[in-house]
Amino acid sequence: MVGQIAEIEFDGDHPQLHHVLKTADNSALMQVFQSSGAKTYRTMILRGKESLSCGDEVISMEERLAVRVGSAMLGRVVNMVGDPIDGKGKIMVDEEAVILRDSPHYKKVISDKKIWETGIKAIDFFSPLVWGGRIGLLGGAGVGKTILLSEILHNIVTTHDGHDKIGEGKAKRRVSVFAGVGERVREGHELYNELADRGVLKDVVLMYGTMGENATVRFLTALSAVAVAEHFRDKHGMDVLFLVDNAYRFAQAGSELSVLTRTIPSEDGYQPTINSEMANLHERIASTDRGSISAIEAIYVPSDDLLDFGVQSIYPYLDSIITLSRDVYQEGRFPAVDLLNSSSSMISPTVVGEKHYEAVIKARSILKTAESLERMVALIGEGELSPENKAIYHRAKMIKNFMTQPFFVTESQTGRTGAYVALGDAVDGVMRIVNGECDGMEPDALLFVGKLEIKVDEPSTENTTPNPA
Repeated sequence: MVGQIAEIEFDGDHPQLHHVLKTADNSALMQVFQSSGAKTYRTMILRGKESLSCGDEVISMEERLAVRVGSAMLGRVVNMVGDPIDGKGKIMVDEEAVILRDSPHYKKVISDKKIWETGIKAIDFFSPLVWGGRIGLLGGAGVGKTILLSEILHNIVTTHDGHDKIGEGKAKRRVSVFAGVGERVREGHELYNELADRGVLKDVVLMYGTMGENATVRFLTALSAVAVAEHFRDKHGMDVLFLVDNAYRFAQAGSELSVLTRTIPSEDGYQPTINSEMANLHERIASTDRGSISAIEAIYVPSDDLLDFGVQSIYPYLDSIITLSRDVYQEGRFPAVDLLNSSSSMISPTVVGEKHYEAVIKARSILKTAESLERMVALIGEGELSPENKAIYHRAKMIKNFMTQPFFVTESQTGRTGAYVALGDAVDGVMRIVNGECDGMEPDALLFVGKLEIKVDEPSTENTTPNPA
């Protein structure tokens, strides 16, 4: 036995991969992880490690590990098998779903290119989330990934009140499943209190496998949360928002298990099975004719290195990428989104519409040109630029500041009232900036405002200040 890995030798019938094992006295529970010989298997210890010793008798339960599922899970905080950990008593459900299973058959998967608004300008404008799609929030430590994820969850659940109008007079309920993988207990507690205070906890399942848990629990928590989301999609026909904080910790937990099993590592010291593990997780996040699962994943970037192999293993499964920058954070802009390094495969006229597409192209062009002018401004100052370059540089600063926003989940810390900004308002605001309608305004006037409200038929002056939404 090494850490959370125990090696079991079988004399009779051999168990199958992922089958659950228990000791004869039911004091310990394990799951078959991999074969290590003709008659031996390595298992992940799920509970009862302290009671295991050499020579203990082990029995195969001939079934896979399952998690409790059902509507009674909404509003509760649970562990990876669905047991409550919020002190509110037993959850009365009699349904279970296998944690490790295959993704939907490709014939059942449908691609619905419909934008799912988050109410956050930087995301909805530059890297929109689509139904059944996946968006990644990438950044190093302390740049606001968890806060941004919490705000998205708050906005979607609050604004849509858990329902979406489908057809005529029919309401289709939306629910959210939050997987806390390898993060702090404090952050999970704060999120729970925020959702409870705002009355939206009833449409959310919170599943935690915090950094204090062993690698086995952290690894299985993400997969278990997906199983809960799949149940709401397939059995209840719901549209599910699936949130992970943090997807990198899933890869890290797999790496720890790989080390314990003495497996030869691959690139950057990660497990050789990391690509298949990421595929098993992400390909289950899809839309079918029953409902959809849309994912938003916070992804920790170790040492701010976006080329880290653990981070790169997640990239192929993302439709949109939001990159959070430490430099932007230190400049005082929040959310600290690096606008030029954030992108989406959904930025197309057929998906977001002609106006949105045109606004993104123009905004990116201005930001890119302004970036090339940075060195010149640092040497000779903005005042020495040509009138054309000066206008571009000024508009770039206004776009960056307009993409800041006060958050609901940070109202008590910042003192600013949170703002939800509709996608149409964000597009209109950017178009006004790139078309020069706001050239007379100071860039700082657009810091932490919601919707941009100026009258087109009145010329802007130096003292013009937009009213926050």
